[in-house]
Amino acid sequence: MAGIYIHVPFCRKACTYCNFHFSTNLDRKNEYLHSLLKEIELRKDFLNDNKIRSIYFGGGTPSVLSKGELLSIFERLSKYYDFNDLLEVSFEANPDDLTEDYIKDLGETPIDRLSIGIQSFNEKILQWMNRSHNSHQAVLAIENAQKYGFKKLTVDLIYGVPGRSLDQFREDLDRINKFGIHHFSAYALTVEPKTLLAHRIKKGIEKPPDETDTTEQFDFLMDYAQNHGYEHYEISNFAKPECRAVHNSSYWKGIPYLGLGPSAHSYDGQNRFWNISNNAIYHKKISNNELPHEMEELTLIDQFNEYIMTGLRLTEGISIEKALSIFPEAKKELLTTIEKMEKDGLLICLTTDNYQLTRSGKHLADYISAELMMIN
Repeated sequence: MAGIYIHVPFCRKACTYCNFHFSTNLDRKNEYLHSLLKEIELRKDFLNDNKIRSIYFGGGTPSVLSKGELLSIFERLSKYYDFNDLLEVSFEANPDDLTEDYIKDLGETPIDRLSIGIQSFNEKILQWMNRSHNSHQAVLAIENAQKYGFKKLTVDLIYGVPGRSLDQFREDLDRINKFGIHHFSAYALTVEPKTLLAHRIKKGIEKPPDETDTTEQFDFLMDYAQNHGYEHYEISNFAKPECRAVHNSSYWKGIPYLGLGPSAHSYDGQNRFWNISNNAIYHKKISNNELPHEMEELTLIDQFNEYIMTGLRLTEGISIEKALSIFPEAKKELLTTIEKMEKDGLLICLTTDNYQLTRSGKHLADYISAELMMIN
């Protein structure tokens, strides 16, 4: 089984916090589409006849693409891949793009799951983030999607925004629950380099996120999810029973995937690849029948570390047996560190072989992963 990720590197506006690869110049969209279709052809053998279980359109903002443009992508993919085992086709969209007409158009494509970038229903917070939509459009997008038959919906939220109260965060979660949305993602605001937010903080225009507020909101988030029937199945993801995201879950479990488009990453089980994060160079290389990517061959230690990092994020945790089957030499150090983390209340033993993060451990997931990893 395998997945396909398609990066659409265009946005109508630049959000204050975002460091993903994108351009606000949509004039080169046709050029991008031409190159993407050709890249699909050039990389048709990458997945070695694996059956495709998921397709994910991310960005950027995939909802800048028209129905015709989307159908041309699916048509090209169908020339080289078997979709008989396809479980999910996810599509990231901004609320302001999800008009009734556009949602009807999406319903005439293979897309069956919408990932709506709400971030917040609060008007002032949306303005602070420099989002392209307003609160009314956020509500309308969900209503339209449900009205026209999209049963698989997920919503993105951001918490830890400076000046945002716990009550305001509760209101966002209440909206999601009231709509009956079965999956949502909630991310702590981080200050990424080279973003508008980082610049404003450096200049003293904005305050950085308050760690205490972020911790309080994450604790509240975990309680709210549990009390309303959402499974906290991954550090930032929550789902009702049987509603986990297929594509993202596959990524965390180390299932191979092909990434297409500028800045997209791929994984074949042993190596990682990443396309150049430059639209013009991407197009030029593809036009010359060159693959615009670099490759990293993962050592056994790299594979061990990736398993630890991704596995700990999931509620299933990590299997000691599986970790040591990748890199047996880690046994003594791994078991010693796990024992210490268990005593500190950061890890808990599910079975004799499996360990997962405790509630306290979820606050320190990156630190715990780093402590369990091996150094090359």
